[in-house]
Amino acid sequence: MTKEVEAVSEQPAEYSAKDYTDPPPTPLIDFEELTKWSLYRACIAEFIATLLFLYVTVLTVIGYKHQSDTKDGGDICGGVGILGIAWAFGGMIFVLVYCTAGISGGHINPAVTFGLFLARKVSLMRAVLYMVSQCLGAICGVGLVKAFQKAYYNRYGGGVNVMAGGHNKGVGLGAEIIGTFVLVYTVFSATDPKRSARDSHVPVLAPLPIGFAVFMVHLATIPITGTGINPARSFGAAVIYNQDKAWDEHWIFWVGPFVGAFAAAVYHQYILRAGALKALGSFRSNA
Repeated sequence: MTKEVEAVSEQPAEYSAKDYTDPPPTPLIDFEELTKWSLYRACIAEFIATLLFLYVTVLTVIGYKHQSDTKDGGDICGGVGILGIAWAFGGMIFVLVYCTAGISGGHINPAVTFGLFLARKVSLMRAVLYMVSQCLGAICGVGLVKAFQKAYYNRYGGGVNVMAGGHNKGVGLGAEIIGTFVLVYTVFSATDPKRSARDSHVPVLAPLPIGFAVFMVHLATIPITGTGINPARSFGAAVIYNQDKAWDEHWIFWVGPFVGAFAAAVYHQYILRAGALKALGSFRSNA
């Protein structure tokens, strides 16, 4: 087996490329998909996964703020800290992607769904239904947090994403764009079927790098925006908290992630995977 792997690795790039054919792009609009139970099962999986994601992570944020609240007998150095919050977000993404990848693809994020739609990995109708399911799941997840911890929820800001003091909106938008780029780029790389075919001898658990990407981005951007990089997460918290500060800069947490996802899709598909060169070659061959 080792000799076979070495023999393949010694072949020129042109030879190895011929051993793999990209799957055809998903149809933009597929009405037949609406008649399949698998689509609605996937939407339910996205709904439940996003609900659980928001429930655990927002509770972690609120719990940390309470434990570190010196006015309420807390310790400023107590609680899980920013590191613990980042682990909560990254760890939950790892667990939930692992659980739902075989059913819905484990998006749990409208920005991820948008990026995969641009790459023609999912149809338009599936992408829209996923985003609706994710947003509804986020609202319900934060709703459960408020139901169980109403006093702390209201006192500590409901886990909403807001700009931290000392940073302007441009900085926040840039942080969200770059953070989402890292996440969606990681999703493309971890789930690339060509990479799986080429490196089949190297076991890679796709949810692990995705969860680590979320963890690392949170470490970098929690002090700036509280870290959105997931419009459903920001939207669910804003809807349930529903105060002015939750909506004043809310657009950042939609525009930033969608721009970042767009950039990651273009980078992966047209630069790393040479989609532009393939398209140009096809055009020249037909001319």
